[in-house]
Amino acid sequence: MALVLVARDEGVATVTLNRPEAMNALSRALRSELAQAMRKLAVDGSVHAIILTGAGERAFTAGLDLKELGADTGNLGAANAEDADENPVRAIELCPQPVIGAINGVAITGGFEVALACDILIASTNARFADTHARVGILPGWGLSQKLSRIIGISRAKELSLTGNFLGAEAARDWGLVNRVVSPDDLLPAARALARDIASVDSAMVRTYKKLIDDGFAMPFGEALAFEHRTTSAANRQVGAEDVEARRLAVMQRGRERAD
Repeated sequence: MALVLVARDEGVATVTLNRPEAMNALSRALRSELAQAMRKLAVDGSVHAIILTGAGERAFTAGLDLKELGADTGNLGAANAEDADENPVRAIELCPQPVIGAINGVAITGGFEVALACDILIASTNARFADTHARVGILPGWGLSQKLSRIIGISRAKELSLTGNFLGAEAARDWGLVNRVVSPDDLLPAARALARDIASVDSAMVRTYKKLIDDGFAMPFGEALAFEHRTTSAANRQVGAEDVEARRLAVMQRGRERAD
């Protein structure tokens, strides 16, 4: 049985962690398959947006497989690997296409880190998030200690990480961790609708804009503004008036269709 399922439909790829009997825990084999799947999608020009979710309604992923770690802590090496060949989170982050996390159940510790690697999160009402690194006695190596505070604020991040308590879907939305919360039945349709909207935009522009946001976010604000100015000044000089007019008309037509 494949541990990672990949389905493609009209420019959208849906990647499903497929180990529901183990709450989609990230065994060494699953980590490898996920990293491989994301690397393949990253270079697939026909894929314009990616959805990442888990099989079943109980878990997005419960994180690293603690039973496997208990038998061989050598498996912890992947938690600090920077190479996308070994690190599924890095493989997700390196995708030039936007990655939508459809969080169908619990996202715990390493699973929380996988969720944070996505560009946009939509949560089912079944979703819950927890960082239990401190309780397990393992420090995060996939970026959670730095990403979470930047998303929800340092005090809230400390509350979650130093207690190991769960954060429910609605609170995650209120804290700015997820964009929206929907019913379990509506989760994938909502993710697909969003992915199709992204896929309807020029793919080169989407990839360039995503990189501009990500690269700038990693800089101090003043440097980021200067970076944007340098980058966009060079890019916008290449845009012709006829291109702007054609896209203006397309935007107007889309607005009329959405209004009907």
